[in-house]
Amino acid sequence: MKVSDILRVKGNTLYTASPDEPLSKALDLMSDKDIGSLVVMEHGELVGMLTFREVIQMVVKNGGAIGKTLVRTAMDDHPLTCTLETDMDEVRRMMLDRHARYMPVMDHRMLQGVISFYDVARAVVDSQNFENKMLKAYIRDWPEGEGESK
Repeated sequence: MKVSDILRVKGNTLYTASPDEPLSKALDLMSDKDIGSLVVMEHGELVGMLTFREVIQMVVKNGGAIGKTLVRTAMDDHPLTCTLETDMDEVRRMMLDRHARYMPVMDHRMLQGVISFYDVARAVVDSQNFENKMLKAYIRDWPEGEGESK
């Protein structure tokens, strides 16, 4: 299974922020849309990711206040990325190694979407459920007499 398979099912709705907008505005959008991350874009290019992890770290660093902090100050400016052709096993390994919960999907320099650890887990479970269903159907339809040792 490839990343493109997940995006095909998930869709590719993207929510973005500008690095120079107030962090409070980005948080309003995250809260309003009930999402855990924003892609940070500048001049049409991916320049970072803002997730609840970076927000919490910034809030703690600022003694519980956001103030006039800009997205640029809080964002991860070197986010982990993958491509549409990246295999799901590789994505899982990458996300686990970097403790990444969100990963932008790139096609060269063009952003195609974002996948989350939840999306990956759901795809794996769905794939396993389908495989189990097919195996059970195959076993149920097993012709009598085949597979018996004599």
